[in-house]
Amino acid sequence: MFFVGWDKLTGNNSSGQRHKRAKWLVKNLVELGPTFIKIGQALSTRPDLIPLEYIQELGKLQDKVPEFCSDEAIAVVESELGKSIYALYRDFDPFPLASASLGQVHKACLHTGEDVVVKVQRPGLEKLFNLDFEVLHRLVRFANRYFSWTRKYDLEAIYQEFFEILYQEIDYIHEGKNAERFRDNFKKYSRVVVPQIYWHYTTKKVITLEYLPGIKIDDRQRLEENKINKEEIIQLGICCYLKQLLEDGFFQSDPHPGNMAVTQDGRIIFYDFGTMVEVKSIAQDQMVKTLFAVLRKDTDEVVKTLIYMGLIEPMSDMTPVKRLIAFLLENFRDKPVDIRAFEQIGSELYLMFEQQPFRLPPQMTFMIKSLTTLDGIARALDPQYNLLAAAQPFVKSITVANGKSNILGTVAKQAKDFVQYKLNQPSGTELAIKRLEERIELGELQIRVRSLESDRTLKGIYLALKVLIYTCFTGFSLIAGVLLLEVYKGLAIAAFCFSGFWFLFLLRSLIDLGIKERLAKIAQK
Repeated sequence: MFFVGWDKLTGNNSSGQRHKRAKWLVKNLVELGPTFIKIGQALSTRPDLIPLEYIQELGKLQDKVPEFCSDEAIAVVESELGKSIYALYRDFDPFPLASASLGQVHKACLHTGEDVVVKVQRPGLEKLFNLDFEVLHRLVRFANRYFSWTRKYDLEAIYQEFFEILYQEIDYIHEGKNAERFRDNFKKYSRVVVPQIYWHYTTKKVITLEYLPGIKIDDRQRLEENKINKEEIIQLGICCYLKQLLEDGFFQSDPHPGNMAVTQDGRIIFYDFGTMVEVKSIAQDQMVKTLFAVLRKDTDEVVKTLIYMGLIEPMSDMTPVKRLIAFLLENFRDKPVDIRAFEQIGSELYLMFEQQPFRLPPQMTFMIKSLTTLDGIARALDPQYNLLAAAQPFVKSITVANGKSNILGTVAKQAKDFVQYKLNQPSGTELAIKRLEERIELGELQIRVRSLESDRTLKGIYLALKVLIYTCFTGFSLIAGVLLLEVYKGLAIAAFCFSGFWFLFLLRSLIDLGIKERLAKIAQK
């Protein structure tokens, strides 16, 4: 994030420069180890935060992770299962099929003849996690203490949730139980395949699963060569995830291309059940309400459900939030989302979300990561894909089951309300006149414009003062360092360090001030 801001400030923000920075970042994340690789994987699903070039390079972390020695893998298997490798398996391929940040997968064959894969955890992983997470926790506490703007993001809660999820992911017994639950949820879906777990060959650090080869789900060329309908695969994938979210309340939070494949007859295979997240029934209910509110472009209902789910902090004047949501509904509801659009408006959106009362509960970070990753896979297969359009068949199918459960009953009611809304929908002119009348009667119109203008001015003055103060501190520290350099080198180095410290605050304030000025110009237009 520092490099992104620095390059924008200095004007050295070319695509080539960003690719260079991104490659350097990926290389260092790999060297730092599994914890930081996981962080990089999470960032690779956030085009709203980092440029496209970083997304592309970080995406390579999903598959291109260094293998560890096969002798070490065999030693872990023998230690965990208590027998020699060939007493356990008739055949065991020492060359891994795939390598991930937490472990690697080897093909094997049981003495009873079944082809299996054996996932082996990286040696010393838990100790490394303990050390890395302690460092990350200190950084979170430092950020919360010295950077007030980070507190609204609830970094401590996100850290705790990430900590718990990742420690569950390195417990392969927990993963096996997740796989069996997932398999049971989809037992009536003939086009969904989930590998069987072999419990006699599974421990906390080793898991043995049924071998299910397939075509990587984002491999458009191989899908076309095998005459597999890409649109059907997208539709099936969307339905699977909506079922997980809205019916089961139990979803795979890391659906990157390495965790999903397609059989030659067009079925979807799911792998890796280490990161499963549960959704409370009340959240499922609100997600259904939000979906229907988006379909009918009901800004007020969208805001209401987002507040209920904890995505927005309620405040006395919600007009700026409603205006932003109305803009998003108008521009993105019926159109395929271009990832480059996020890059063009990224800084403006960042400041807008910082100024408005948005916050992201920990559980939601995994839900959004899951959906944005799935969205990226679908767009790789079909650039014109639209999430809401693909979701409609599934939504219609579950509305038929009215009364089977509270959640499905709610869906049916929302569907009925949606039909009634479309039949009785007033014209745009009537709505505009009605809203204008309400605002004039409440005396809101004139007062609000003045309030917003005053807020903008005060915010600008505040940022300008911060820039001035940090400039003075940076300059004073730098001058002190130069004056002390000849006599007290230790103190001079300390002064230069303080200068660099204050410069980081100055850089942050300059970026905020520049973004604010651009937003003010947009508002004036």
